[in-house]
Amino acid sequence: PCFHTLTHHTSRSSSASRLYLLCLFSSSSDADLCFRSFNTMFSAVARKSVRSVAASVPVRRVAVRSFATEEAHRPVISLHGLAARYANATYVAASKAKALDKVESELNGLLAAASESPAFSGFLENPLIPREEKAVEIEKLLKEKKVSDITINLCTTLAGNARLNELPKVATTFGQLMKAKRGQVDATIISADALTKKETDQIAAAIKATSKGAQEVVISSKVDPGIIGGIQVQIGDQFLDLSIRSRIEELSRTPV
Repeated sequence: PCFHTLTHHTSRSSSASRLYLLCLFSSSSDADLCFRSFNTMFSAVARKSVRSVAASVPVRRVAVRSFATEEAHRPVISLHGLAARYANATYVAASKAKALDKVESELNGLLAAASESPAFSGFLENPLIPREEKAVEIEKLLKEKKVSDITINLCTTLAGNARLNELPKVATTFGQLMKAKRGQVDATIISADALTKKETDQIAAAIKATSKGAQEVVISSKVDPGIIGGIQVQIGDQFLDLSIRSRIEELSRTPV
């Protein structure tokens, strides 16, 4: 299978635990490499992007309180791109209104409608409908469904900017922000052979132990015989390749 065992060691000089993932490359140096790769990758994926207020020198007490309050409503992870800009702004607005769960539910409903209804999907995608008309129509539709003002504002803003076709991506990105808030990490594990439950649990435990703030790890498994052995791990846009195929390719590029 993908690896032999997962061994947990506790350092005498620190309470922090070390995790070694012993892959098919069973030498101790390869095990150390696997650990360092996991630790670097998963810590970066789950790290909270909260800027330190203490680093700035306050001029007025009121300004400091305002800045701290604003920081408290920011997403716990930083996502980038067009969809992320709208999702981040919506998250902040929903957090201030204490409506994060409600907005998430509404956006999930719109995402499902875009996937299941050709008429609604066509409306979102149609570039021939003037942006002003789209804004009016989407606002009317959502008010009839008694959707929150925050979700309505998001959709009308997208329509006004000729970006309503991006709504499904924005909804998906908002969902990622909410998962991060709950401490949920989604990981895809690619292996040459199907993983056993024990192996899947061990990988999930390794990810959770090396991911700051992770409360739950959800594993999605895929089988690709082409990687020969070992595993590949995908979390968001982060990719870790511990497959035998990658090692062979690396060796083939090494000058003799």
